[in-house]
Amino acid sequence: MRPKKTILCVDANEQALSVRTFLLETRGYRVIAATGAHDALEVVERSVPGSIDLLLADLIMPQMDGNELVRRAKQLHPGLPSMIVSGTVNAYDRALHADVFLPKGACSSAEMIERIRVLVARKRGPKKVIPSSLTQKPEAAAYAQAAAS
Repeated sequence: MRPKKTILCVDANEQALSVRTFLLETRGYRVIAATGAHDALEVVERSVPGSIDLLLADLIMPQMDGNELVRRAKQLHPGLPSMIVSGTVNAYDRALHADVFLPKGACSSAEMIERIRVLVARKRGPKKVIPSSLTQKPEAAAYAQAAAS
């Protein structure tokens, strides 16, 4: 069984955070919930690079918005995938640092889960390519080598 992927989920609205946390946990993700950007930044600072698989943040939060949180988190962990969600669709231009922007209410839970799955998979990197010499039968590799000389 694969280890669970960890998502740092940030929203100042505790009800929205609770719903999103439940949605993610029921899909098999481990969720670290934070009710503010400063709390989330502390989690990122204390974490080992690569231990958080995705930063999922609301755009509009008091004191520090989601875009600034993503910018600072990526300074600490440059490879950290991030997604910003917002109830204000025209706020996309304020979410420039995130890898994905999703407007709340304009996308289904299934679409959000699929985008998260893709982002988490992308974090692992591309599949390793096995050289053809290792996948060919020995006689085919010998033939290829003889043909090259």
